[in-house]
Amino acid sequence: MIIYGNENVNLIRAVKNIPGVDVSNVHRLNLKQLAPGGHLGRFIIWTKSAFAALNNVFGTFRKVAAEKSGYRLHRTVITNPDIAKIINSNAVQSVVRAARGNAAIHTNKLNALTNPVAREALDPSAGVWRRMQNESQTAAKKARDEAIAKKRGLSGGLSKDQKKEKAGRKKASKAWISNLNKHLNDAYADQQEE
Repeated sequence: MIIYGNENVNLIRAVKNIPGVDVSNVHRLNLKQLAPGGHLGRFIIWTKSAFAALNNVFGTFRKVAAEKSGYRLHRTVITNPDIAKIINSNAVQSVVRAARGNAAIHTNKLNALTNPVAREALDPSAGVWRRMQNESQTAAKKARDEAIAKKRGLSGGLSKDQKKEKAGRKKASKAWISNLNKHLNDAYADQQEE
C-alpha cells in the first residue's frame, strides 16, 4: 500500500495501475485499508509529504490534532511492563483479598431428560410416573406372553389329566400320519411294479 500526501497526480495514477497495490491519501486513512481482515503487518510505503502530514492529522503528545476535532494521541497508562513485580508489590498485596482455602469444585450439570435423579429433583412426580409406566409395561408383557402361549397351545397351565390327553392326541396324530405315509408308499411301489 502506498500512502501519499500532496504528490503529483500523474504519479498517483501510475501507481494505481500496478496490480495488487492500494493507494490512499494520508488525510483519509482507513483501518480496513491499513489492516485488511484484521491482520496487522501490511507493507506500507509512505511518501515524504505524507509522513510530514502525520503530526498535523493525528497530533502529538504535546498538542491536539488539527484536522481531527478533539483527538489526542494516547499515552500508555503503565510505563513499567513488569506485571509480576507490580502484582507482588506490597502496595497491591496489602489490598488484595486472601486466597480461599477450599474452593468449591464445579460439577457438571446433569441432563434432566436423560438422568432420572435430576428429573426427580425437578419434578417429584416423575418417579411415580416412571414406576407406574414400568408396572403397566410389565403387566402388558405378561398378558401378551399368556395370550401367545394360549394361542400356541403351550401346556404351561394344563393339569396332569389335560397333559396326558394332549400327549395321547399327539401320539395318535403321529400314528395316523405314519400310517398314511405307509399306504402312500405302498401304492407308489405297486404302481412302479405295473
